[in-house]
Amino acid sequence: MSNSRIASHTSENNGSTILTMKDFLALIKVGIINSNLITTFTGLWLAITLTQTSFLSSLDVVFLTLVGSALVIGGAASLNNYIDRDIDPLMERTKERPTVTGKASPGKVLTIGIVLTVLGASMLFAVNITTGLIGLFGSFAYVGLYTLWSKRYTVHNTVVGSISGAVPPLIGWAAIDPGLHPLAWMLFLLMFVWQPPHFYALAMRRVEEYRAAGVPMLPVVKGFHVTKIHIIVWVALLLPLPFFMGEIGIGFQILATLLNIGWLVLGLSYKRFKEDVKWATLMFVYSLNYLTILFVSMVIFTMI
Repeated sequence: MSNSRIASHTSENNGSTILTMKDFLALIKVGIINSNLITTFTGLWLAITLTQTSFLSSLDVVFLTLVGSALVIGGAASLNNYIDRDIDPLMERTKERPTVTGKASPGKVLTIGIVLTVLGASMLFAVNITTGLIGLFGSFAYVGLYTLWSKRYTVHNTVVGSISGAVPPLIGWAAIDPGLHPLAWMLFLLMFVWQPPHFYALAMRRVEEYRAAGVPMLPVVKGFHVTKIHIIVWVALLLPLPFFMGEIGIGFQILATLLNIGWLVLGLSYKRFKEDVKWATLMFVYSLNYLTILFVSMVIFTMI
């Protein structure tokens, strides 16, 4: 589909004025919000534990931080939809977005993105300046550095995009401890390193869609073999990180190390798979479970 046809398709559907809840949730990417709130809360919880702050006396901060983060993330996702409305019709996984189907006009999507970002940032700044600034930086990294620039122009787009995805735990931590203890930066680093192997595996599964949309993802530009090597290298970089997170406890360090080794072993087994996509799917599913288990366990190990 050419850009002119996409523009025509969009303009023909601009008359719709009613945005359903389903479309709104798709627009703000509620799934991404939920996963990022897990890491935001974990950062917040660990800061509360390390500083021996009372959780109950911090409920107002918890509320402002989580809701503010959700709004900022939703706003950035809406702006991403607004910017990507020219390439989304070319990809199977994005062709049903409200900006593609015409259920949400570009102007409405842009307004929603700006309003949510302003409201969310206001709540984060109400917590403290550091939290607000980190929230705004995360939004800028996703919308500016990733969506507007790297996604369209460089094969390193996934690494650049990992910056914004690593910000949520910092937001949560800064809400309690604006000084940002070294452990907060380890959470940031953990999230940053986790994302390339996760998204490279996804890109392998969706390689033809990215190729059709002209997005220079690693498997599109360099092929599957190079992508596999990159995935394995990034997973290997996770190995030493638990040893710098002793404040969470030895139990967490053991669990994290086992998960890291398991992911690396699975990655190194790629030669056993006749179908690259099957291997990529297993790596992708492992990465999702890895992140959930790891961050939930951080909370559990600091409670016992």
